[in-house]
Amino acid sequence: MKWFSSKVLCLAQKARSTGTLLALLVLCSACVTPATSAEEYFAIGMAYFDMGKYTEAEQWLNRAATIDKTKTASEYNLGRIAFENKRYTEALRRFERVLAKDSKNVMALKAAAYTYIRLGNFDKAESIYRQVLTLVPESADDGYNHALLLYNMENYEESEAILGSYPHALFENSDTILLYARVQKAQHKPEAVNMYERYLEMKSDPAVRYEFALILEEGGFFARALEEYRNTLKDLPNTSENPTKTGLRFSIARLLLIADSGSEEGISELEGAVQDGFKDTAELEKLLEERAISDAHKADIRRIIDSINKKPEQSSTEETQERQTLDEEEATKT
Repeated sequence: MKWFSSKVLCLAQKARSTGTLLALLVLCSACVTPATSAEEYFAIGMAYFDMGKYTEAEQWLNRAATIDKTKTASEYNLGRIAFENKRYTEALRRFERVLAKDSKNVMALKAAAYTYIRLGNFDKAESIYRQVLTLVPESADDGYNHALLLYNMENYEESEAILGSYPHALFENSDTILLYARVQKAQHKPEAVNMYERYLEMKSDPAVRYEFALILEEGGFFARALEEYRNTLKDLPNTSENPTKTGLRFSIARLLLIADSGSEEGISELEGAVQDGFKDTAELEKLLEERAISDAHKADIRRIIDSINKKPEQSSTEETQERQTLDEEEATKT
């Protein structure tokens, strides 16, 4: 029986390495083998896990979790299955069981941090990331995740400090560069411009280019901002929701109105944006507060706002008139 039991383990391991359905044969064999060991339960469970068959994986890992030799590894992987199935409270309970036995288990700590994020407990997740970085201070990936969490918690200064402690990784990874740029942008640091430029040299992304243009406009670099807005508009997919093409046209119009109050180009661009579907009157109202925009153009903006506000009323009136006409025609027929 020992040879047969070893064969089951071998098949399970092969199924994991090849990604085939061989684990199904393992399952059938194991069911009739009373001498199946803890390692074999675990190997079969992980074979199913790798295939995405979480229900079967749970069955085998639950068996392995009752045996001391494979209990910790099984608890961790059962937690992963619960996480994949969005059972976050259960996942956290399993990860914490692992940590109760081994508080320095980096994989379990990271898994617990991810789970706390899903549960909305950012403070707890952040404290766990601190533990991870104490244990593996050289891990740039974990540093990035910690910095990203701090950024989402609006702790921008500390997020930047953590990113800055991985200078080699910083300039090799586009995601890290973008996070660094956004962290600096949130702190209104002019260095953000350089970081956005570095990111866009590595990767062309219309949404990020739009962010970059906004920073340039805020900094008063109008010519460069206008160029970036137009490049973004040219490359923007029609399906884009952030930014939209009409929103981009409005941004171009706003810049032109502020940068060159004597030109009519800004108003023309604004009218074009409205014709294309821009209807955000709140954003248009903000333009009326801009000192750099001339009084004549503000009068044009008020006219545009009035035309947007009148359209729904106009449409409603036309619909009522049309209904009345149909009713009169029906009455005439009868």
